[in-house]
Amino acid sequence: MHDDRTLVEARLRRVLDERVRPAVHPESVPLEVAVWHAPGEPVPVAEGLAAEPEPVEVGARWGAPWGTSWFRVTGTVPEAWAGRTVEAVLDLGFDGNLPGFQCEGLVYRPDGTPVKGLNPHNQWVRIGAPAEGGEEVRLHIEAASNPVVLDHHPFLFRPTPLGDKDTAGDAPQYTLARMDLAVFDEDVWQLVIDLEVLGELMAELPVESPRRWEILRAVDAALDAIDLQDVNGTAQQARARLTEVLAAPAVSSAHRISAVGHAHIDSAWLWPLRETVRKVARTAANMTALLDDEPEFVFAMSQAQQWAWVKEHRPEVWARVKEAVADGRFVPAGGMWVESDTNMPGSEAMARQFVHGKRFFLDEFGIENDEVWLPDTFGFAAGLPQIIRAAGSRYLLTQKISWSRTNRFPHHTFRWEGIDGTRIFTHFPPVDTYNCSMRGAEIAHAVRNFQDKGVARHSLAPTGWGDGGGGTTREMVARAARLRSLEGSATVTWETPSAFFAKAEAEYPEPPVWAGELYLELHRATLTSQAGTKQGNRRSEHLLREAELWAATAAVRTGFRYPYAELDRIWKTVLLHQFHDILPGSSIAWVHREARATYARIAGELDGIIGAAQRALAGEGTTPLVFNAAPHSRAGVPAGGARTPAERGRTELSDRAGGGYVLANGKLRVEIDARGLVVSARDIEADRDAIAPGLAGNLLQLHPDFPNMWDAWDVDAFYRNTVTDLTGVDGISAGQDGASVRIARSFGDSRVTQVLSLAPGERRLVVDTEVDWHETEKFLKLAFPLDLHTERYAAETQFGHVHRPTHTNTSWEAARFEACNHRFVHLQEPGWGVAVVNDSTYGHDVTRTVRTDGDRGTPTTVITVRASLLRAPRFPDPGTDQGVHRFRHALVPGADIGDAVREGWRINLPRRRLTGAGEVAPLVTVDQEAVVVTAVKLADDGSGDVVVRFHEAHGGRARATLTTGFAAADVQVTDLLERPLADTEPPGLDGDRIAVRLRPFELMTLRLRRA
Repeated sequence: MHDDRTLVEARLRRVLDERVRPAVHPESVPLEVAVWHAPGEPVPVAEGLAAEPEPVEVGARWGAPWGTSWFRVTGTVPEAWAGRTVEAVLDLGFDGNLPGFQCEGLVYRPDGTPVKGLNPHNQWVRIGAPAEGGEEVRLHIEAASNPVVLDHHPFLFRPTPLGDKDTAGDAPQYTLARMDLAVFDEDVWQLVIDLEVLGELMAELPVESPRRWEILRAVDAALDAIDLQDVNGTAQQARARLTEVLAAPAVSSAHRISAVGHAHIDSAWLWPLRETVRKVARTAANMTALLDDEPEFVFAMSQAQQWAWVKEHRPEVWARVKEAVADGRFVPAGGMWVESDTNMPGSEAMARQFVHGKRFFLDEFGIENDEVWLPDTFGFAAGLPQIIRAAGSRYLLTQKISWSRTNRFPHHTFRWEGIDGTRIFTHFPPVDTYNCSMRGAEIAHAVRNFQDKGVARHSLAPTGWGDGGGGTTREMVARAARLRSLEGSATVTWETPSAFFAKAEAEYPEPPVWAGELYLELHRATLTSQAGTKQGNRRSEHLLREAELWAATAAVRTGFRYPYAELDRIWKTVLLHQFHDILPGSSIAWVHREARATYARIAGELDGIIGAAQRALAGEGTTPLVFNAAPHSRAGVPAGGARTPAERGRTELSDRAGGGYVLANGKLRVEIDARGLVVSARDIEADRDAIAPGLAGNLLQLHPDFPNMWDAWDVDAFYRNTVTDLTGVDGISAGQDGASVRIARSFGDSRVTQVLSLAPGERRLVVDTEVDWHETEKFLKLAFPLDLHTERYAAETQFGHVHRPTHTNTSWEAARFEACNHRFVHLQEPGWGVAVVNDSTYGHDVTRTVRTDGDRGTPTTVITVRASLLRAPRFPDPGTDQGVHRFRHALVPGADIGDAVREGWRINLPRRRLTGAGEVAPLVTVDQEAVVVTAVKLADDGSGDVVVRFHEAHGGRARATLTTGFAAADVQVTDLLERPLADTEPPGLDGDRIAVRLRPFELMTLRLRRA
């Protein structure tokens, strides 16, 4: 037989595009359209419905950036359409390539009932099949003219003023394209799906496969049956010729895909938070409508915050959602407040993501999630498995690791082991997208790509348009129906996430194990972009610690009103801003402008709570008190208590030969040269210098920074090829306090002022850096070359630290050229080490070089630690980080891991000074420095019980005694939601003492009932 394959395939494409798809709506009449443009921000639905619109024609331009326009469409169903299915086709000016990234709409009936959302792949609204013609149609559309910030033809990362309503202008963004009533031909629509599914499957099968040729012949015959001048009259005949090939069942060994209806909605990204509120409502309305039409369809929505938005802002949509949840088909997923970044949130914040997320779903629906749902998060910190388990969850789903650019991750289903040994059953969908549309290429890719063939055959496909929302379409559901069992394809079944995980774990009970962090080899610059957002997060986390600690202490000691509601609201606000495009700095200018204002407001509120609680504790008096919120004592002030601090000696400042200054306090001697660089930082007791010979610390370095793609997200390895050391100095002077040195520099259009200080009695050189930053596409680092020989270093993560190599033996190690730390980085030889601690930065790099000593030929290893301070990408925020920033770092020579932990806490929790009646005893004390208390609070249920959370922080086993500063009647070990763990024996309570044992990095939460 002659090979006419390409001829038939080309015929299929043209007939589908030019004849069959247009025949889905064979007859139409225009609707009358009027529009009212809301001034300023979106208005309540009732106001939009009541507004008096002006007539407008199809073809008119509409929609200033970030505006809202209320369209009213009216019409009459023609008499001739009686008994036929009628739809309104409403095209606001959509671009089919950009679902979720452009204008969108939510359709309402005149009484305010929401009908469904409108987006590029969902432009229809079912009117019905009136028995008689003449039915009047009246609909209202709340249309959002969100501008296209990121062009997908292809991705173009060009600076644009459209990312903030203050700079976007008012030029109309869209052209009204179609507003019609139309007949919907079900037979033609089904024929479209038949031909699409078979054509796509055919294209994925080997040319030598008999099945491919069977499909080809059936498609050819179906095309012969179509009268191109009467598609609607011949669609049934064409479908009949496809019946046999569509009925051929899948082979028994076929890969099995669990389709989960999904709409990954970024809580903010190329749109502000307020627009996400509406995106969620539009998507939820769409999905509840689709559930009504498709009995097998299941939809899962994550992020409790988004559910809370629907409840608060769209009660009519919420009512439909609640009904669908009760039916088990609209599924709360993930159990987190938002799909957060997991690298940068601190220990307690990461825990609270689960506390607030799971509690919302429990309170609203009585549902507890077993799975964690994070398809788009930019890598996963090694402390996360223990947090997942402590929250009562068992599984993790993500997709983003498939984006790694250097190494291919070796598993799709595996157990992920965290720093404490906790293992979590984890799945990466091999479909490699969280926006699956059930296309043949996607399904075939999932089968080919699945790494666990031979031992497992289940994978998951999150199905529906996402990022900007939209969700699953009726076309996707129809494709899935044909793929339920179709020869040549994987099988597809709609299932909930929990059903998928149960099946996957049952068939693969002993999958391979991956230990340590799940590092994404991409988007590394998200650890640095938008410094103001990151500083706001770090500061908020520590203020919340203080507020809970002092409010709980004051409540127990003085009857102070514990601010349950205020803390709950503030925590949820902080958690929202840890979303994986807010905290990482990859959102538009509007988002980060609002975030900075929000963090400032939060700081004011928390400072007020802290001040009131401390005043209640201090009482009236003139005794000078220092409140210490850190988990370790300092200067004689106990952790969690207040007293007059002990004297700590003095610091001497002297001139240095050759220029510069020397700071010395008996523990540390620091030489600062005339350039303002630290050329020596000597641990006097150990008689050892932290700074590598001939090199200098406190060195600011500037790199060009123009990644190949994803400007705010990425830093590519070639940035290191060019570096400028900023050694020029505008001035250097001694501080008036006699314990500090001030340095001023300038470069480009920017200015830097640094203050280097050495406090009495401390083995810590503090570096305060103020940068007035006006560079673009540059990367600023702060470097410390250290005289250490070590194969690895420690970086703090949630409830512990992770070790990373200082070398690049493998491609996996080389790819980690920019990584995350929380409060410290620590390097150590046996018996001596150095820590670099910070108050607000996350990104860093550690490099290793070897030099040869000129006298003896001895190799000398230099480990350089560099903190990443500032970037200046121009997309999506062209003004990223412009302005004044303040950072605090400290170099701690002679530090062991315990010193690194302690100094990291101290630099983030400055002491607060008051006068009062006398000493304030801690509510809880711990006699073991390796056991770090991360939270002291009252129980969330308002019972007045005291909750204490702590972990082993040094990486070893620990025995410790907790002593309560109040009478405790009972102690229980609980999960993160403060529920007793049934299978855990509570530690004994001996008077006011509780003895505990912890494994390395083990996390424990105790709930203490007060006597």
